[in-house]
Amino acid sequence: MDVILREDIDKVGSRGEVVKVAAGYARNFLLPKKLAVAASSSNKKIVEQERQAHLRKDAKQKGEAEDLSKLLTGVTVTIIQKAGENDQLFGSVTSKDVADGLAAKNFNIDRRKIQLDDPIKTLGEFKVPVRLYRDVIAEVTVVVAKEE
Repeated sequence: MDVILREDIDKVGSRGEVVKVAAGYARNFLLPKKLAVAASSSNKKIVEQERQAHLRKDAKQKGEAEDLSKLLTGVTVTIIQKAGENDQLFGSVTSKDVADGLAAKNFNIDRRKIQLDDPIKTLGEFKVPVRLYRDVIAEVTVVVAKEE
């Protein structure tokens, strides 16, 4: 069965493509979830309009993310934590702590966008990448200081 995809679907195709899929897959999954529409000339026009609107929206979001990236570059977040011997923290600094520190500086960044592989468990200065968009990444400096 030929369908026109309305969203990018792994191992099937990308938005706006006409793909041939199994009838059951289309009838039971793609069509009910509105991920695709049946391939007809009128549907092709509608999907093309949707694709153009999506591209415009995508470009706008990327531009906003690049502007925010310029503002975030050079921002330093200081986090005060209790620490013991050898500068080991009691607990750790997570992406939520970094997001809260950025919120204190009037940057509302979702904690899931902060790319912290492992929680920070020592005192010091760290570069933490923040993924604002697919290919727009800003680096924020996080300073973990000892509580007196």
